[in-house]
Formats: sequence, structure tokens, C-alpha cells
Amino acid sequence: MIPFDEFKQNITRRHFFAQGSHVLGGAALAALAGTNRELMGATAEAPAALTHFAPKAKHVIYLHMVGGPSQLDLFDYKPVMNDWYDKDLPDSVRMGQRLTTMTSGQKRFPIAPSKYKFAQYGKSGMWLSELLPNKAKMADDLCFIRSVHTEAINHEPAISFIQTGNQITGRPCLGAWASYGLGSLNNDLPTFVVLVAKPTNTEQVQAISARLWSAGYLSGEHAGVSFRSGGDPILYINNPPGVPASVRRKTLDGLKALNELNFQQVGDPETHTRIQQYELAFRMQSSVPELTDLSKEPAATFDLYGEEAKKPGSFAHTALLTRRLVERGVRFVQVYHNNWDTHGNVSGRLPDQCRDVDRPCYGLIQDLKQRGLLDETLVIWGGEFGRTVYSQGGLSKDNYGRDHHPRCFTMWMAGGGIRPGTVYGETDDFSYNIVKDPVHIRDLHATILKLLGFDHQRFSFKYQGLDQRLTGVEKCRVISEILA
Repeated sequence: MIPFDEFKQNITRRHFFAQGSHVLGGAALAALAGTNRELMGATAEAPAALTHFAPKAKHVIYLHMVGGPSQLDLFDYKPVMNDWYDKDLPDSVRMGQRLTTMTSGQKRFPIAPSKYKFAQYGKSGMWLSELLPNKAKMADDLCFIRSVHTEAINHEPAISFIQTGNQITGRPCLGAWASYGLGSLNNDLPTFVVLVAKPTNTEQVQAISARLWSAGYLSGEHAGVSFRSGGDPILYINNPPGVPASVRRKTLDGLKALNELNFQQVGDPETHTRIQQYELAFRMQSSVPELTDLSKEPAATFDLYGEEAKKPGSFAHTALLTRRLVERGVRFVQVYHNNWDTHGNVSGRLPDQCRDVDRPCYGLIQDLKQRGLLDETLVIWGGEFGRTVYSQGGLSKDNYGRDHHPRCFTMWMAGGGIRPGTVYGETDDFSYNIVKDPVHIRDLHATILKLLGFDHQRFSFKYQGLDQRLTGVEKCRVISEILA
């Protein structure tokens, strides 16, 4: 007898019941819903997703500003700081917070008020910087959370934390969890797509890698598929010269047969994932070129996003491509925009960063709204932490730098069940400590999962004998005050 067959024959009673604990319930559920798949939310393109609640959002667009945008220069208006120019940050405010190696050797921590003008916008009266004129026009479409905080003080663990719920890489990211829980809405495109936009200014970009869109201990099919910003969106997706589609199809059929034999013998789920990925890649040979061809977009589209949208790899082009992905049923689109790590030269870099993203973000929100997609699409914008009120390095009225600041920073959200025109959370006069309504990264994740229809305490995956969760085991809550 083949050793693996012998193992299956001798499988223990405990293992059998553990593996089949939901078989009878699943059979009953299938019998009840079998004659009416719509009861379970199923379509011809996608299987039913068993959510805990009726989801408010079918899609997520996560716009991550890599490096940590300065809340002080963009969102968190602190006019009192003008009277504190070049005075030292009081110890009573810092309260022993640990410092990065970039500023730990400084003899002073001089206050650097924002050099940019602010005004209030929308019914909420949200304060916004002059660097964000298009955000100002849609203030009533957005929900601003000014009290997000994290424990991580350096980029790699901080980005990993906000993307995966853990400072140590290797866990499934938010997009992978969404793919695992909700499944696909389009068989010809990935469920989870990653886009990396090129910043105009590249003074200090941070390293990002596929670890951030990994499926971790989930099946590999839930990992993000990264589209390139130039050339072929996906390497090797096109047939080599001289290889017609019929030959490629015959080759894939042969590979599929071999992989299925291997799967039947060994039962490795990654083999099954490989079969699905080969088939998806074949279907994407026709779907991806159509997706990335912007020639049929009307002139009004580029009036909305800006002429930069015609430039592959720009943030504007990426934002437009993001709308096209969501429009075609992609569940989760993760966008990265680099160079927000303003340790110095704020006045030289921050305007470039804002020009890159301000109009395209406005265009994306308005485009989704006019197409009837905003109500079912959750849009998230933010970085991995904020910036300090004190200057790193030299300070003048016209220029300064800011170090990493995990104690408080601002993010905004829109659509997908979020209450528009809302401002949540409050910081002290130094934008250093939270004084009202703190929002931890875990709270943010619990809220996002709730909008997708999941109870974060019950949405889990068994790995290494534990029920693993995006929000982990520490206490957190859904921020119900920002939900529509």
C-alpha cells in the first residue's frame, strides 16, 4: 500500500471529527440554499460569501502613503504652536516617549509650527492645509480620523503592523483577509491587486516588498497580485514570440493534469493554488490588456483626474486604473505612494507629494460616486505613523524636518458605510498626544472588517493550533461613531 494511502486509512477518530466538524451543518445549509443561490449572495461569477453581517462594502481601495504624512502640515491645525516657534518641547508633553536614532542625539527639540495656511471646509468644519485644495472641495464626502496611533516607531514594523496587524512580517495582510473572506467577483482578474505609484519627488523613498501583500498562512491564492507601472503590467503573462494561444492552452492543460495527479496523491493545498494561478494567468491574457487600455476613456475622465493620468506609473494613472479595477469586480486594490518620510526639507518635498495625490484622490472619489460605486467601495487613505511637532535638524521659518511620530496621526476614509463629513478624535495643542477618542490600528482593522461584514472576533483561520485573527488577541473595538 502507498504510505500516504495507508496514513489516510489509519487516520485517527479525533482528526476525522476535527476535519469534518462542519460537514452536516454545511450540507444542511447547502440544501436550504441550493434552490436559491441568491439567498446566499452568490452569482454566476462568485460563490456565496458567508459573512456575519450584511456587508456595507463590496470593495476596498487602500491608498497607503509610504513614509508617514505630516498630520501637522496637512490635517491637524495647531495655531497655538506659532507662539512656540523654536521653543523646546516640554517634558510634560513628551512624557518619556522613545525616540528614533535620527533625533535621539539632538540636544534640543525645537517646536516647528506648520508654515502652511489652514482653513475650515464642509459642514464638519474640518481644517485642511492649503496644500490640499481638492480635498477641501470634497470635505463632506470624507471622514477624518485624527487620533490613530500605533506602537511601531520605524517604517518596516509600522507598515507591517498597519497592513497585517502585526509588526513581524509573514502574516496575511488586510487584502488577503478580504480575499479569503469574500472571494472573487471576477474570474478573469485577481481578487486582490497591488499597484505601486511613482512619486514625482524621489528624495527619500522607503523600501517596500511583496511581504506586505503576502497571504501569510492563508492559501497562496489570497496574496496580492502586483501590477507593474511600466511595460507589461504582469511579467510573462503574454505568450512568447511564435507561441500561439492554442499551444499555450495545450501546455497548461498538460500542467494542470500533472498537478492534479500530484494533488490527489499528496493533498498539498499549494498545488491546488498553483493550478488556479495558471488558469487565472491564461484568462488574464485577454482581460488585462483591456483593463489597462485607457484610449476609450472620455476627455472628461482626464479633466477629473488631471493630465498626469495619461502617464503610466503616476499616482493619477494609478488612481484611474484603480477605478477600472473596482468597476470590473476586483475586491481589494492596494496602492502605495512613496517619499512621505520628511525628515528634512518639508517645504521642498511636501508640496510635490500633495500635488501627486490631491487631485487624483478627488477624481477617484467623484468618479466612484457618479458611477454609483462609492456606496459599496470603502476608500482608505493614510500612512504608517505621523510626524513630530519638533524639528529634526535645522529649523527656520521657511523650512524644517519632522521625525517619526506614532502617538497620533490622521487618516481619512470614504464610501462603503462610512459616515461622510465626520471628524473623529482630537489631539493636544502639540499634535503629540491624543486627548479624545483614540483609535488604535486594531480598532481600525476591526472597523474595516465590520464594513466587509465580519465580526473581527469570529473571523479567523486556524494555524499552528490557534484561531489566528487580523486583530490578534488584544482588546479592540469597532469605531461605530464613524459608521453611516
